[in-house]
Amino acid sequence: MKGRSPNREEKQWMDVICQYGCIVCRNEMGLVTPCEPHHIEGKTRAGAHLLTIPLCWRHHRSGLNTTECVSRHPYKAEFEKRYGKEMDLLEQMRELEWQKE
Repeated sequence: MKGRSPNREEKQWMDVICQYGCIVCRNEMGLVTPCEPHHIEGKTRAGAHLLTIPLCWRHHRSGLNTTECVSRHPYKAEFEKRYGKEMDLLEQMRELEWQKE
């Protein structure tokens, strides 16, 4: 299923969050790592691109489930158990951005 293209506000949000690096690497190790936006509720609904968190490739879609790293895809339950609920990580990103202003 192909997602819809982000509008200006959504693109800006995804650009901003990715400047922070992977939220899991940041929380777990204090690192800023290259990342990509993870869409919490898919890519097709209006506003879907605003429901994104920054995850590095390993934490997003590497398929890992080890003592060192759990990938969100395909291990959502284990990912949330270890790192927190996706909506809580989104809220953390929003707070980081609000603190910056």
